[in-house]
Amino acid sequence: MADLLSGLWSGAPARPALRPRDWELLLGQARRAGLLARLALRLEAADGGLAALPEAPARLLRASLAIVERQRHEVLAELAQLRRALRGLDGPVVLLKGAAYQLAGLPPARGRLFSDVDLLVERSHLLRAEGLLFAAGWISQERDAYNQRYYRQWMHEIPPLEHVQRHSVVDLHHTIAPPTSRFRIDAAKLFERIRPIGASGFHMLAPEDMVLHSAAHLYQEGEFDRGLRDLLDLDDLLEHFGREPGFWPGLLARAAELGLGEPLFLLLDQRCRLFGRRPPADCTPALAALRPGPLRRWALGRLLRLALRPHHPSCDDAASRAARWLLYVRSHRLRMPLHLLLPHLLRKAYMSRFPAVAALPQPPA
Repeated sequence: MADLLSGLWSGAPARPALRPRDWELLLGQARRAGLLARLALRLEAADGGLAALPEAPARLLRASLAIVERQRHEVLAELAQLRRALRGLDGPVVLLKGAAYQLAGLPPARGRLFSDVDLLVERSHLLRAEGLLFAAGWISQERDAYNQRYYRQWMHEIPPLEHVQRHSVVDLHHTIAPPTSRFRIDAAKLFERIRPIGASGFHMLAPEDMVLHSAAHLYQEGEFDRGLRDLLDLDDLLEHFGREPGFWPGLLARAAELGLGEPLFLLLDQRCRLFGRRPPADCTPALAALRPGPLRRWALGRLLRLALRPHHPSCDDAASRAARWLLYVRSHRLRMPLHLLLPHLLRKAYMSRFPAVAALPQPPA
């Protein structure tokens, strides 16, 4: 069956002419892609708005907008709690991804649901920030000593922290990619360019870094069940910041500086394919300098093309499942070198086969 969702984001908003069965498929694809409310906003902007749609789809889409609006208030309230909890921290607190979009009023916040708040602090302030959050009720639910060591030694964040009463989840980062990864990022370069978000007490990444973080996250994480949503986030950021003078040359130069040229180039290619939007023509030479080799470009482009389909049975097939699996395996290889990755995967496989062993005391690192 067809992918009914991906093609709706190019050109001006328009009401699709669909049979009742097709509406069911479209809404199912949007739900699985995390784009139900985003679809509602898209169709609301078309001629006739949601009132012109069949009754059942219109009712579901209006409900999705109500859910997003309720979460917006909840997130803003949670950010106020986090600001109070972290007021004793000497360094800046940077919001990443969904929370940054929401508080700064950036376009990707429209119709977006997210499950946690991502914070970035300088590594020298990481333990202090964790202690302040612990005192305010956010504690780690990770009890396995190996997993704690895995996060703290090799990853770009500590284990997720969950509030004991409100059950909100915080991911506390010290950089935006694992230090062991192919795309390791010097966090000091990010902090040099951060911007305050009004008078909120929080900061956000510089526009170029925000775009590159979005690209690196989608490209390297290996989870594509929300891939189309993440690509739309990237598109929104590019459309918004692209109006600033000098943004595009600065973005391409920053991608080369941080070693993120490959993710940016390949995802710009997918953006052009799905949404019909290209970088400015005068950026072609700088963009060409980021281009991977032809075989790599073809293979990864083909895999991304398949993996970005909505993760729904109506448009999923053996090829898209294989593409997601290959990109998932590749993401592990990108995040860790083989001498760390292979023992890690062997241990995880053993623990999944013998879960009772995980409850035993672990030897010290």
